[in-house]
Amino acid sequence: MKRAISNAANDFFAFVLLLLFLYLFFFYGMSNIKFTLPKEWAIVNTMFLSIILEAIPFILVGVFVSAIIQTFISEDTLRRWLPKNPYVAIVSAAFFGIIFPVCECAIIPIVRRLIKKGMPPAAGMTFLISAPIINPVVFASTYYAFQQKNEIAFARIGLAFLVAVLVGLIMYRLFQQKNPLKTKISSSHEHVHTTNKWKETLYHASDEFFDTGKYLLIGAFFTSLLQTFLNRNELLQIGTNELVSPLVMMGFAYMLSLCSEADAFVAASFGHAFSAGAILAFLVYGAMLDLKNTMMLFAYFRARFVVAFILVLTCAVYFVILLYQTIFVSL
Repeated sequence: MKRAISNAANDFFAFVLLLLFLYLFFFYGMSNIKFTLPKEWAIVNTMFLSIILEAIPFILVGVFVSAIIQTFISEDTLRRWLPKNPYVAIVSAAFFGIIFPVCECAIIPIVRRLIKKGMPPAAGMTFLISAPIINPVVFASTYYAFQQKNEIAFARIGLAFLVAVLVGLIMYRLFQQKNPLKTKISSSHEHVHTTNKWKETLYHASDEFFDTGKYLLIGAFFTSLLQTFLNRNELLQIGTNELVSPLVMMGFAYMLSLCSEADAFVAASFGHAFSAGAILAFLVYGAMLDLKNTMMLFAYFRARFVVAFILVLTCAVYFVILLYQTIFVSL
């Protein structure tokens, strides 16, 4: 009951937020209601809508591809494609996102079902963190968002692959083949199937679009506030520190909980203040772990496994980003 009320409140807040900004964008200055909008809030409004309008087409593509995968591709097929050797399986799972581009909002239930059907847990976690990044939709959105710095899109894919394989190998060494799943899982997360596959696909796509859309709205709003009201001098000082700035951007990514199809547009808005390494930390870490999917992880997996996974993932991303900065700064 509390979960339903919380979801309804989030939906209502996001809907009201969108209506307010659309009204200000189209009708401010034309209305008979006289009020003065502060200059700073006009900037927030413009930045908010620009992020939303650029991101929505990629979200639509992502949710439809994700829905088609969920409806027409069985988990048994994925499991049969995995090699028997656990190390080779981990490397193979890192590439699955190229063929099966699933948003991070939908990947956790899929991975849980795969593990239940026999996928090695380490390979499952590799797939969980690689699929939301290593796929054509996310690459296209990142490439478009960073048109002046296309190398960011290629670096994001490469670093995500390294992190996914590194995390998978470490998790395998820590837990081997131990079952990380909770014994009892609420059936409320299971999908309801219909006889019409395309109708089921539309149901999945619409549910995912409105579920992820509200996080994009809220994330874009807070990003616009940060960009407008945060002290630029302090931001520049943080952004030029190669040790601190990646951690700061990883924290931003975690709290904003943006969809991986849209986070590149938010990251691009920080490009004036943060280094490429910090931007990549935002793009890699946020698509792998954020506030909303942390809750889902604790709902499906044992707490000890989730805590270890979060610590390993955070350290792996930070290490790979520092390695990237060291290599490219020295060139």
